[in-house]
Amino acid sequence: MTLPESLSESLSELGAESEMQAHPSPSVASNLSIQDMKNMLAQMWIIRRFEEKCGEIYTAGKIAGFCHLCIGQEAISVGASQAMGPKDTMITAYRSHGHALARGLTPFQVMAELMGKEGGSSKGKGGSMHLFHTERLFYGGHGIVGAQTALGTGLAFAHQYRNDGGVCMTFLGDGASNQGQFFESMNMASLWNLPILYIIENNGYSMGTAVSRACSGGPLYQRGMPFGIPGSLVKGDDVLHLYDVFTTMLETIRTTSRPMLLEIDTYRFKGHSMSDPGKYRTRKELDEARSSRDPLFILSNYLKERGESDEDLAQFDHQAKDITEHAFAMADAAPEPSTTSLWEDILR
Repeated sequence: MTLPESLSESLSELGAESEMQAHPSPSVASNLSIQDMKNMLAQMWIIRRFEEKCGEIYTAGKIAGFCHLCIGQEAISVGASQAMGPKDTMITAYRSHGHALARGLTPFQVMAELMGKEGGSSKGKGGSMHLFHTERLFYGGHGIVGAQTALGTGLAFAHQYRNDGGVCMTFLGDGASNQGQFFESMNMASLWNLPILYIIENNGYSMGTAVSRACSGGPLYQRGMPFGIPGSLVKGDDVLHLYDVFTTMLETIRTTSRPMLLEIDTYRFKGHSMSDPGKYRTRKELDEARSSRDPLFILSNYLKERGESDEDLAQFDHQAKDITEHAFAMADAAPEPSTTSLWEDILR
């Protein structure tokens, strides 16, 4: 079995649900082939093993600064990237490793950036929270909570100005949905009819505070209502269902040139960051989430029901481990940026 081409390169109407489904199944209208689904599973395995490696080397002192892992949330970035068109842009917050990998950055580019090495996507000068790659239409990776919502609105304005048919997919967390600039951005997007999809990745906790204690005023997907922005809520564990939702919403935005809002109920299996022991949730809650909400196992089980063997699917995990180890070895051996590079890419 060979890797999908993109992974081989790594080695060198509101059709969305208005109410959350407990266990959404893939839409029968989905245009994905079995091979497409297997490619998505392979991508999710790379993100999972990559993040686990990041946790390991962070503890060993190979990564400095902050480091936020997306283990458990892999279906969102993979489903979104699969649904995106050639002109669509993506911007997100500091939990961005999975988004960057799903957008086509190689594991080496991301790993080198995390380790502050040459060859990193931001030349080793941005680190974990500031991944960036304009050729892949990936605009961060931003450490300021909620700042990406304003920047994403600016990207949507650029799509409108250029009339290129693109949509900006702007990701934020449940905590960022409380930030004033998010509401200002929605107001502007609605006034100017900007092609943008705001996506709230609601993983249940704003750092260590439960959403029920941090966010008032009803469900988060309704926060665009005062601005005339329709919202939907979906479960975030089934990548195939997410792909269908993203595809429908992107097409609606392209047709109407009106903003939309999607809240995704997801769950992170690790702490907010590497310094978070996660004592605000019980072991029972975490174990239940791991056993019933793991997007990799949900897609694997779906493929098994359609005749794929355990051995065939297990290869994606083995390959992901090899790719990740190779990326780490390359990044570990790479030099640090030269001192002269400190003067590059800045306004003087």
